[in-house]
Amino acid sequence: MNHPKSIKLFLMDGEPNGRWACELSNLTGKAYKIPRIRVRDSSDREDLNNTGVYLLFGKDDNDNEMVYIGEAESILKRLNQQISQQDFWTEAVVFISKDDNLNKAHVKYIENRLFEIASSAKRYKIENSVTPTQSTISESDRAEMEEFIENMKLMVNTLGHKVFEQKVLQGSIGKSVFKIKAARGADAKGQPTSEGFVVFKGSKVASSIVESMTKSFVSMRERLIEKGVIVKNGDTYEIPEDYIFTSPSTAAVMVLGRNVNGLTEWKLADGRTLKEYESTSSQT
Repeated sequence: MNHPKSIKLFLMDGEPNGRWACELSNLTGKAYKIPRIRVRDSSDREDLNNTGVYLLFGKDDNDNEMVYIGEAESILKRLNQQISQQDFWTEAVVFISKDDNLNKAHVKYIENRLFEIASSAKRYKIENSVTPTQSTISESDRAEMEEFIENMKLMVNTLGHKVFEQKVLQGSIGKSVFKIKAARGADAKGQPTSEGFVVFKGSKVASSIVESMTKSFVSMRERLIEKGVIVKNGDTYEIPEDYIFTSPSTAAVMVLGRNVNGLTEWKLADGRTLKEYESTSSQT
């Protein structure tokens, strides 16, 4: 039987931009969120000398989210080393067990699994130059580590990073898949999500934009092309991987190449608009 998990967050320095501690009720996992500039101040936390796993978060010059996934027998020592070895990151999220029962084999296993999960999610650019080696552990230890990993995913999401969160898969909600098809090659599918509106992999984007398109949207389209979110494929443009836009309208504008209201442009197979669908859903 699964029991609800209660998350406790603590401001360690009394300020939101400082260090955070995160714990799950009745579970051994514990996380710390530490800004790069506060790593050298963290010797006051004895448990950071324990064995654990760490994530380094930052952005590249094109504002793409980046992560490095690592493990260490002394987390604090390794973070201090990473200050001089990796310059992209601005904060670290580290995971240890409150009862200090993680060993080297455990954290090597976790490191490898987190790399696999982050690679599958395709939300962040992974800075690891090689795939971490997975250690061999017993079946019972694997089950325990997999539970620990699920708790880690929950905590890192709570601390502001969706690096391990899978996007909505095409057709996963069946009839609530919305479509747009219009001139200049636009032909896209997508779904509303809790984060915005996801446009599915393989969706076709208008090959050109209209002159009246808002300048900020023109700049956004150019940035998305530079980042590879929209790519040229022969005579057309397409979205090579599922991509979450902040709103249905932003998604529709990028697909159609003109100013539109996404609530009325995205439609189900039966012709209902997203606006009508949401109105009906809210009444049931």
